[in-house]
Amino acid sequence: MASDLSFVEYVCDQMSAAGTIAFRKMFGEFAIYCGGKVVALVCDNQLFVKPTFGGRSFVERVTDVPPYPGAKAHFLIGDELDNREWISKLIRITESELPLPKPKKPKRPKNKK
Repeated sequence: MASDLSFVEYVCDQMSAAGTIAFRKMFGEFAIYCGGKVVALVCDNQLFVKPTFGGRSFVERVTDVPPYPGAKAHFLIGDELDNREWISKLIRITESELPLPKPKKPKRPKNKK
């Protein structure tokens, strides 16, 4: 089941105090970005935050589940999503611990035959 755009917009609004938040549709679901880094996924209208050491300490009681079959486990966020201050702090912590994405290699021109 694909996630609703309205839910993704709500998630982004809730964590907006964390910094520059954006989202991108990927494979029928959504990736959430903070500061240019993927910090979370929205799958089946549920929020999954990338696991980090600091995030695990902050959340305390973590529910680790994969957001989709074959994925690595992420922190499943439940009712805490409704607490703007809490979710923004978790996203700030997560973003600060994740590396910057690797720069994309320039596309090579196609060889003409």
